Amino acid sequence: MSFVSQFLLIFLCLIPSILSQVTEFTSIDCGATTSYTDNTTGLPWISDSITNNQGISVRLENTYGNSQQYQTRRDFPTDNKKYCYTLTTQERRRYIVRATFVYGTSVSGGTYPKFQLYLDATKWSTVTVMESSRVYVNEMIIRAQSSSIDVCLCCATTGSPFISTLEMRPLNLSMYATDYEDDFYLKVAQRVNFGAPSQEPIRYPDDPYDRIWESDLDRRPNFLVGVAPGTERINTTRNINVNTREYPPVKVMQTAVVGTKGSLSYRLNLEDFPANARAYAYFAEIEDLGVNETRKFKMEQPYMPDYSNAVVNIAENANGSYTLYEPSYMNVTLDFVLTFSFVKTRDSTRGPLLSAMEISRYVNIGAKTDQQDVRSLNALRLLSQSEWTDEGDPCIPTNWEWVTCGSSSPPRITKILLSGKNLKGEIPPELKNMEGLTELWLDGNSLNGTIPDISNLVNLKILHLENNQLTGHLPSYVGSFPYLQELYIQNNSLSGEIPASLLRGNLTFRYEGNPRLRRATKTRNKLVVGTSVGVLAILFVLSISSILLLCRFRANKKKSQRNEKGNSLRTSTRPLTGYSIARGGSLMDDGVAYYIQLSDIEEATNSFSKKIGKGSFGPVYYGKMKDGKEVAVKTMADSSSHGTKQFITEVALLSRIHHRNLVPLIGYCEEEHQRMLVYEYMHNGTLRDHIHGSDNQKHLDWLARLRIAEDAAKGLEYLHTGCNPSIIHRDVKTSNILLDINMRAKVSDFGLSRQAEEDLTHISSVARGTVGYLDPEYYANQQLTEKSDVYSFGVVLLELISGRKPVWTEECGSGSGSGSDWSIVHWARSLIRKGDVLSIIDPTMAGTVKIESIWRIAEVAIQCVEQHSSSRPRMQEIILAIQDATKIEKGTDKVDTSGSSKAQSSRKTLLTSFLDIQSPDLSNGSLYPSAR
Repeated sequence: MSFVSQFLLIFLCLIPSILSQVTEFTSIDCGATTSYTDNTTGLPWISDSITNNQGISVRLENTYGNSQQYQTRRDFPTDNKKYCYTLTTQERRRYIVRATFVYGTSVSGGTYPKFQLYLDATKWSTVTVMESSRVYVNEMIIRAQSSSIDVCLCCATTGSPFISTLEMRPLNLSMYATDYEDDFYLKVAQRVNFGAPSQEPIRYPDDPYDRIWESDLDRRPNFLVGVAPGTERINTTRNINVNTREYPPVKVMQTAVVGTKGSLSYRLNLEDFPANARAYAYFAEIEDLGVNETRKFKMEQPYMPDYSNAVVNIAENANGSYTLYEPSYMNVTLDFVLTFSFVKTRDSTRGPLLSAMEISRYVNIGAKTDQQDVRSLNALRLLSQSEWTDEGDPCIPTNWEWVTCGSSSPPRITKILLSGKNLKGEIPPELKNMEGLTELWLDGNSLNGTIPDISNLVNLKILHLENNQLTGHLPSYVGSFPYLQELYIQNNSLSGEIPASLLRGNLTFRYEGNPRLRRATKTRNKLVVGTSVGVLAILFVLSISSILLLCRFRANKKKSQRNEKGNSLRTSTRPLTGYSIARGGSLMDDGVAYYIQLSDIEEATNSFSKKIGKGSFGPVYYGKMKDGKEVAVKTMADSSSHGTKQFITEVALLSRIHHRNLVPLIGYCEEEHQRMLVYEYMHNGTLRDHIHGSDNQKHLDWLARLRIAEDAAKGLEYLHTGCNPSIIHRDVKTSNILLDINMRAKVSDFGLSRQAEEDLTHISSVARGTVGYLDPEYYANQQLTEKSDVYSFGVVLLELISGRKPVWTEECGSGSGSGSDWSIVHWARSLIRKGDVLSIIDPTMAGTVKIESIWRIAEVAIQCVEQHSSSRPRMQEIILAIQDATKIEKGTDKVDTSGSSKAQSSRKTLLTSFLDIQSPDLSNGSLYPSAR
């Protein structure tokens, strides 16, 4: 097949994806009176009159070029309110959100505006208009936290807030993913197309995602200056393979600048800097180099040792010419004026080349108002028959007119003022969740029904419910509110007795106008006191009697236990012979483990006739006890001192630990020089069988794998934190994770486990474990910690994602039978850090899983197998990551709005060959870069 045919085939395959992408575009022309289709791009635009009835439409006299979307703008009042547009999103999907502002020259004229732009509770930008004809573009790359976002304008200091267009473009897969997207958005600072053929920017349809690639010929003041001598522009008509993480348009990659005299340098202005940034460089070799020609160069400015020491060899890095190479910098600190330069190396025959560049600033995601408070406010709004004008977040950047917010993060509502707002219906029970509320004014409405349970509102100081139609009793707990100063309930239909606690002198309490509401009488009070004393006396007598009966029962039970004799299978807690356990030292105490006679085990296993597996120190047989309980009997084949030690270890550990995700030990046998452990039988075998077995019936879907991973992680977490001293398993692997009849996982095989000493951070021991799972740091220094189990569990997670074994051999093409050994850790790490998670997914799950769910597990798995144990997460963090992935897969994941910290992702995906950057210090909402 010819190259042209291949390209056409690929293009035809992409058409459905591109069309689907376009139908999800949101393009709003603010101030337009009708919807239309843009003649240049073919994209449909809608009038904002459909979505926003606030403000006024203003027609511009001098428009920006021929762009139809810049014929009008929408102006909003200069007041203390915010004006918002709500855009529908898909939770956890990434989007480009773009707002543009062209003031133009309107009939009204006036002062150039300056105002604030917000995305939800995040301050996006201060829009300052300096030129009437300039298009001010603000673009943010976000991962949606919920099913919608609000873009809001407010807080004008001069002029009126206004907006020209609002656009939202969905991104595919993991485009523009960062390690910090739980806490930071990316605000695009510059996106430059080098070697552009004209001053016109490139966007849709040349860019399927409708990014705006500014031309390097743009004549804006101080945009691109300081060009090095010998800089030339080159281009090609050949297709460029742009199938990388960010998919820049082919048209952008078909042009470039080259430094024919050995260097490329520019000076670029970055608004809102200095700041921490994510920077991308795009290279593609679009010249045909000779056999002995090379193009190698380094970044000279800004000088950062790790970045600048890396050599860029485009053809080699990109695996060929006419193929995109996309290095990026996860977290760098850049100044307002960025001077950058690339210089060729001494052994290079050609100068440096640059096709495009993108720089985005990290913007701390603002904490939205507590979501329980928001739900409560929305429930109140449903009681009104009139239309509410409040938009966006209740507290940020400005409060709704009828609420007052506290200064906490996230903000909590402290005051609700809805007096005389024609509210009808019952008071919403959701109000009980507004624990920060100090004042509640609902008086002068038509509220009916009873007063709901608001006992959680312990911070209430003022409560106004008067002049409504409320019925029922006045709750007694209201009198126990510690800070209550004013309570107004007059002119309702409340009934019953007034709690005595509300009649204290320091409380302003008004209750007239409730004919059936009365004070408690003294006689009744005395009766209540007398009854209470009588009840207490009876309870005292009953308590003494119960204690005497309990003492007598315990005495009889001890006497019975001393006389009890029987023929139970569990006849003793001691071995029949003492040659190993007694010398083991710690297992001779009563209650350590149940002892089972050899004859009973032989009967249960039908003389060891059904072998079901092999444990760490011998075969495993199926058995069924007299009481019908199915068991697995592990026999010890190793009679050496090491085998004896394993046996003692497993009996000792499993006798004292009990957890639903650990295989329970039923008993043990030590008789006639034989040692056996009797476990609960696991009907569905090992996890290894289900991942690597050939039986198609054993296929596990992704949710089943996540459930198994969570179960196993909880078992290990119990060993690490729930036992004192903690226990290190030392042999975590898929064959030691067993599945019961309900496919729930339990960790088994504790023969190699060790107890950590309470005053040490590690155990010095000879490295033991299984090839492919063994922690390299533990192997190197023989210092054992819980993080060694974490490393092994990371390998298990990679197996669950990929379906591959920890170590495998790939045959060479020569047919010699010899091949290369591959490690799942090195294989998966290289692909994940390139952002290519699709290539590691088990083919049996391809197309049936949510990529974000796979990413969540891939992230934590790569953290687990970090070279240094200090960089690995704790089991508790791993469990949270698995639970996150499960929620994503089920579609129930909700972003945490409480501001609590999460384990930092280890995804260094877009850094490729330049540098591996550590996660930043996120304290105080700032990013401080650090490298290793």
